[in-house]
Amino acid sequence: MNEPSTHEVTQLLVAWNGGDGAALEQLIPLVHAELHRLARRYMGQERAGHPLQPTALVNEAYMRLIDWKNVEWKNRAHFFGVSAQLMRRILVDFARQRPRVAGESAHQVSLEEAAGVGDGKTADLVALDDALKSLAEFDERKCKIVELRFFGGLSNEEVAEVLGVAEITVIREWNKAKAWLYRELSNTPTT
Repeated sequence: MNEPSTHEVTQLLVAWNGGDGAALEQLIPLVHAELHRLARRYMGQERAGHPLQPTALVNEAYMRLIDWKNVEWKNRAHFFGVSAQLMRRILVDFARQRPRVAGESAHQVSLEEAAGVGDGKTADLVALDDALKSLAEFDERKCKIVELRFFGGLSNEEVAEVLGVAEITVIREWNKAKAWLYRELSNTPTT
């Protein structure tokens, strides 16, 4: 199956916004593979034997997305950015509800390692989520860039499109956000 074009997905999102139920039926198979890719990426960062599987994560995100009647989807990047944010929330909620096993400690890694650039060790999603909340308190745009890049897997160009800024701004803000998060996460004590 050919990968759907950005334009095709955007047209279907706009039609779905307009109340076209048939557009949603056409959209689902087109975005399903991308949502699964995002879910596999997230789950690949989790510990071995994690009880939540990529398909369950996609289904949970889909169930939440389908209920959003008042969202005005701008384009494909906007949709996947929101989807990524939902998956992040689902995983963080799951992690917060999961009791720590005696003797288990949180493993701290850099943002690059957590994003798969490093050695594949898992990041502590709860600590990252807390750090992102702190970042959002004083710089919402940097937080949004991290969400879209790290969790959404969007390119600099797609993030720029979603946020309505220049691509160079995204690159500069992404680098600053990574440095801030690295410092913040390095100061997080392990248990």
